[in-house]
Amino acid sequence: MHSKGISWKKVKPGKILVGSNNRSILFGGPGPRHEESLGYEFMISEVPVIASKAKDLSKSLGAEIASESEWELAYSRGIIRADDGEIEILADSSDNYWGKKCDGRPIMREGNFPQFSRKWKGNKSEFCHTWPQIKDISEIGSSGQIEKRIRLVIRGKGFFSEKPALLPQTRDSKSTIIEELLISMTIGIIPSFVWAFFNARPGYIEEGWMNLILGGIFVGIFSGIFWRPKQATWIIEGEKMRPKK
Repeated sequence: MHSKGISWKKVKPGKILVGSNNRSILFGGPGPRHEESLGYEFMISEVPVIASKAKDLSKSLGAEIASESEWELAYSRGIIRADDGEIEILADSSDNYWGKKCDGRPIMREGNFPQFSRKWKGNKSEFCHTWPQIKDISEIGSSGQIEKRIRLVIRGKGFFSEKPALLPQTRDSKSTIIEELLISMTIGIIPSFVWAFFNARPGYIEEGWMNLILGGIFVGIFSGIFWRPKQATWIIEGEKMRPKK
């Protein structure tokens, strides 16, 4: 389908996994990884549209910025594309998905959060963040926004669910604290005392035990830059979400 010079692709309802279960600072992404159930049909632009044109399409066709879930569903079916090196903007803006309604709608936190985007390398795409935010196409107009590329959708009737499955508002803080303590003990504190026992001068452990503990804790926290145990993937079960074991 072509309209207003744009090639539109039809996307039928379906389910898709979104997000990352890698929690390291360097290699991870927004989490938790979770299932989204899109129970509606929509049209998506085959290629991303320049922001100035997207604004006109929003007025004439009711087009909106695609959510990450809609983008992922279309991408998984191989029906969207972009030029090599091109960055396109999606509707979502957040640093995680906790509390998200998992029916295809975007998650848009209030406040100064980066916008979810995709950068293309050949026919593949990878997650990235962009600034400034473009939450509403009608507000496009600043010099930092007008030339950006946006993936557009035209949704059918009754698109979002009245009773969507909902992720918990936050990760279990108790289990997180216990996990961090165990990591610090295993890779930081215990190795520090073992090293001191075999290599430090006599009496050092009795005098410097506090430094060994603090140093071990620092090592444990620092390791989060490169590694953390993967978190569970949440799947939809009825009207609720549950972690997949």
